[in-house]
Amino acid sequence: MGPSPSHAFDPASLRIGQGFDVHAFAEGRKLILGGVDVPHTRGLLGHSDADVLAHAVADALLGGIRGGDIGKLFPDTDPAYEGADSLKLLAAVADKVRAEGYDILDVDSVIAAQAPKLSPYRDAMRENLARAMGVPVENVGVKATTTERLGFEGREEGISASAVCLLCRCS
Repeated sequence: MGPSPSHAFDPASLRIGQGFDVHAFAEGRKLILGGVDVPHTRGLLGHSDADVLAHAVADALLGGIRGGDIGKLFPDTDPAYEGADSLKLLAAVADKVRAEGYDILDVDSVIAAQAPKLSPYRDAMRENLARAMGVPVENVGVKATTTERLGFEGREEGISASAVCLLCRCS
């Protein structure tokens, strides 16, 4: 996957990417985070399945290759993406990253939500994201935090997620 510690590589071959996404809560929708259907009274509003975590990770990957964002790649004006599985969109982004000549070395993410409690779903989220990107699960981090009742997340109006990635043109 990445360079062996015993092999020298050009630091200029490394790229970082950062992604951020936010979705408001909506009645009558499932709450999908990292591809996991999380039991909750409301889901997130969006054109696709509104998986805020998968969207943030996809944006981080696209940022690393200077490829814009998922809104550019999968516009919400295109009916083809209505209700789309965001893990499939993430897999397409990972393929694009590899097509640009980069390996995905590491991804780390944070979900900000006052409710529901997300720690029971963290491992499943990591596994789903890793599978979608084609990387080992140990290369994917997922954390969750509350905002101590501050901001829109704290008022339970929605959920945000941020992600960073490390890419390498190592081959």
